[in-house]
Amino acid sequence: MTRRPALAVVGATGAVGTVLLTILSQRADIWGEIRLIASPRSAGRKLTVRGEEVEVVALTEDALDGVDIALFDVPDEVAARWAPVAAAKGAVVVDNSAAFRTDPDVPLVVPEVNAHAARRRPRGIVSSPHCTTLSMIVALGALHAEFGLRELVVSSYQAVSGAGRAGVETLRRQLALVVGTELGTCPGDVRRAVGDDTGPFPEPVALNVVPWTGTLCEDGWSSEEMALRNETRRILGLPRLPVAVTCVRVPVITAHSLTVHACFEGEVTVDRAQEILATAPGVVLYDDPAAGGFPTPADVVGTDPTWVGRVRRALDDPTALELFVCGDNLRKGAALNLVQIAELVAGEEPSAMPRTTL
Repeated sequence: MTRRPALAVVGATGAVGTVLLTILSQRADIWGEIRLIASPRSAGRKLTVRGEEVEVVALTEDALDGVDIALFDVPDEVAARWAPVAAAKGAVVVDNSAAFRTDPDVPLVVPEVNAHAARRRPRGIVSSPHCTTLSMIVALGALHAEFGLRELVVSSYQAVSGAGRAGVETLRRQLALVVGTELGTCPGDVRRAVGDDTGPFPEPVALNVVPWTGTLCEDGWSSEEMALRNETRRILGLPRLPVAVTCVRVPVITAHSLTVHACFEGEVTVDRAQEILATAPGVVLYDDPAAGGFPTPADVVGTDPTWVGRVRRALDDPTALELFVCGDNLRKGAALNLVQIAELVAGEEPSAMPRTTL
């Protein structure tokens, strides 16, 4: 572009919105105006971005006037209503909700894996994947580019911040109830102590793991399990990839973890896999179990890369690798990926980014 693009952050006061403002202040300053937009109840608040206080305005049609790129982190129903409005006004929308992730006319983009997909956006909208997918896909994409992925089995260990501020507040309340007690030693004692205060979770999450995230889908699968399956297929361009997923909520504030069993087209070696991961953009290899060296959420939180450790070749299949993967679900899992997509769009030649819907 011949001028600095105007950026809007829609949902600026939420958990991801807060991280977005931090990331925008840390990365290269390529933006002109940064406009902060939220619900009417948040209008008038002042937030700091790039060292300046900016007043939050309510989400209206007028608030979207003159915006070149709009980052949306709002509930699905809000995105479904307002993202097309922003696009009709000439903005390229980069959306973090699930509203458009399965739309064939909306690219689903992870810049380290399929940056090219962002250039074709018939609806003027680019979608960002779910935070669990983003915690894994950069590392998996690098291995797929070398070995050719043919099958995937994943278990996730998802932090409570994946359920928003309500999830974090619920875990902290529950921890306050159980700390310094003997709870967790008898059937149902944690459940009785917590009572009905399970927040956005179906069971207590303190001193517990809950084998469920999302909503119920057909045949007992959860919506987040289906999302990880479908998004992985779409991002990697493997529409028939066999994928099996179990999503689990764990008592961690921020940073998702996953165990990954990945089968490839031919025989793999640990040395070559480690070499690929060590040099892949957006990935940090931390794999020295003899010295206690492997990623954990407590070490990864607040960082941008996907961290990978415990790289092993499967005992019974020379074409399969076992990995442990960690990533901050609020940074790369949400805010950072939105900013990276926005930077891709902003870097296009002017003809690729008109002020009218593509």
